[in-house]
Amino acid sequence: MNDPLTWRDSVAVMNSPGPSRPRWRKSTHSGGNEGECVEVAALNDQIAIRDSKAPATGHLILTRQAFAVLLTHLR
Repeated sequence: MNDPLTWRDSVAVMNSPGPSRPRWRKSTHSGGNEGECVEVAALNDQIAIRDSKAPATGHLILTRQAFAVLLTHLR
């Protein structure tokens, strides 16, 4: 089993140039200009989530399984 990224490691990945940089995409369920904007990015076996209005403030990294559970609870 892979160890989860530490916060410092994940910041380095998110800010690194080149092909390893994640491709963030805005959720189709984000609220437009209402301030409810979420972006997600795939990181191999993990999913990163951040606030699109404040991307520099940090992000949350979940395993794909935990992300699926989160989506189930949000629906």
